[in-house]
Amino acid sequence: MENNKKENIDGGMLSTILFGSRWLQVPLYLGLIVAQGVYVVQFVMELVHLIGEVGHLTETDIMLTVLGLIDVVMISNLLIMVIVGGYETFVSRLRLEGHPDEPSWLSHVNANVLKIKLSTAIIVISAIHLLKTFINASNIDPTVMKWQTIIHLVFVVSAVGMALIDKLGRDTHSKN
Repeated sequence: MENNKKENIDGGMLSTILFGSRWLQVPLYLGLIVAQGVYVVQFVMELVHLIGEVGHLTETDIMLTVLGLIDVVMISNLLIMVIVGGYETFVSRLRLEGHPDEPSWLSHVNANVLKIKLSTAIIVISAIHLLKTFINASNIDPTVMKWQTIIHLVFVVSAVGMALIDKLGRDTHSKN
């Protein structure tokens, strides 16, 4: 009887410590918020440069700069998904139910949904980089173009693989 009591206390304390350790992720999410602030500064600097040089830039230069701005926005969106989705999934509920600005995807976010959303965002970011490379092809080494294309395709295949694994897992789980 005494051993059972000690095991329950130790198991309870260990469980409390293990479960509480999720709060160690909070500084990581706060750091990502700071990183997002850096991207906001980068965006503003690129936008100011674009506006200041608009009369002196070629259409290609404008397109490359705008693609750079889109890239910054996509990375910022990726950060939001990681910060909000990760916090909600792994740390604590945000309690946003009924809030007019609650993202629609947040109500059904879990680790698998987050992985698929993140991989999709990475593919889009990679595609933007690839498009910038192709637009500027005359100034890019063909080997660089080849490797960027291969890496992009690896991202796509990886995302499709993760989505298939997720679907198989859901199908298997729903049959049980």
